Amino acid sequence: MTAASPNPAREVALRVLTRVLGGAYASAELDRELKRAHLAGRDSGLATQLVYGTLRHYRRLNAALTPLLQESTRDSTRAVLLAGAYEKFVLETPVHAVVNEYVDLARGGFGPPGLVNAVLRRLERLPNVSALPEWLEAELQDAYGSQARAVQESLLEPQPLWLRLTPEGVGALRGEGSEVEEGYGDVYRVSLSRPLGVTSAFKSGWAQPINPASFACVLALGEVEGVRVLDLAGGAGVKAAMLASRGAQVTSVDANEKKARPARQNMGRLHLKAEFLTADLTRTPSDLAPAQLVLLDAPCSGSGTLRAHPEIALRLTEQTVSELAELQAKLLRACAPLVAPGGTLVYSVCSISASEGPAQMQRFLADHPDFAPAPLPDLLVPVTERGAGVLTMMQGGIDGFYIARLQRR
Repeated sequence: MTAASPNPAREVALRVLTRVLGGAYASAELDRELKRAHLAGRDSGLATQLVYGTLRHYRRLNAALTPLLQESTRDSTRAVLLAGAYEKFVLETPVHAVVNEYVDLARGGFGPPGLVNAVLRRLERLPNVSALPEWLEAELQDAYGSQARAVQESLLEPQPLWLRLTPEGVGALRGEGSEVEEGYGDVYRVSLSRPLGVTSAFKSGWAQPINPASFACVLALGEVEGVRVLDLAGGAGVKAAMLASRGAQVTSVDANEKKARPARQNMGRLHLKAEFLTADLTRTPSDLAPAQLVLLDAPCSGSGTLRAHPEIALRLTEQTVSELAELQAKLLRACAPLVAPGGTLVYSVCSISASEGPAQMQRFLADHPDFAPAPLPDLLVPVTERGAGVLTMMQGGIDGFYIARLQRR
């Protein structure tokens, strides 16, 4: 009798995990592999669960495996063992099924079958190790206090899909069998019946993926209709698109020229318009006129997006956070002159770190007496006050964003 082939979902997951262990980002790699593999809905879901579940539980899984492996063990072999251990202990897949499946996958080129067989059978339990490094756990405690434990537990749960939808988008998705639940304003929690890219809502420009906390940065500017807005460090242009959808005249500026093309394409898909410029924002661009409304969504550690991007916890260091805080300070200094007198600056980062949020604002305000904290409008999502701004509550799939609104005299 011919042995059954390994489930293709697991093979996809292992290819993604191998690259993530080598430094890649899970979301981009998983999207690429799922498009290539054309998996059925259930298998696509399994691949996604294996990738993100393994990464969310990585520290416990790795702690169990490390004593049984050599330091030179290649990433593909570690990926097989991490995913196998995740299935065995977290998903509680029967041991014989786990061993057989992952040994077969190892034979396909991921690692030595004998080693995989021996290690997966030998593992008896997972150690009681935190999902986060000690220093990052301390940052979480500092940020959320008595609610930090609940926040940390929520990081192990699957991340919901959030979509900003027009009324037409809501109707189209429901008509195709997707579940659309109320979220925060017109950002809905969605369970899709098919890949997002083939839905009529997405193709018609009625749907845009965005976390409610990220959309709150746009809301922090207040009324934007008909107003010129500078979207600084605009990246992929999602916030620029959301500003344009609210009637703003948007100029989005980023140092990376490569990001402008997909940003323009997405803007076209949404039937919106914005200007995209490339400039080094660590220096004040001399040819960019000040505006009444300025959003600086600064590059940051991403520690507020750990639920959606659990690989961040594998590679983020305190040194990296310090370096990013210095970059943010440079950006704030350079961008301050781009806020017209009487205008508003919104500073945001998808980080829970004090040095990137409240301490950053304290430092900026001390050096810029012409700026003062201003009240925030309703951001729709739950928040906790942090210095001159607020931190969105990192629960229920909401990312942790620090948001401050400043007025220039």
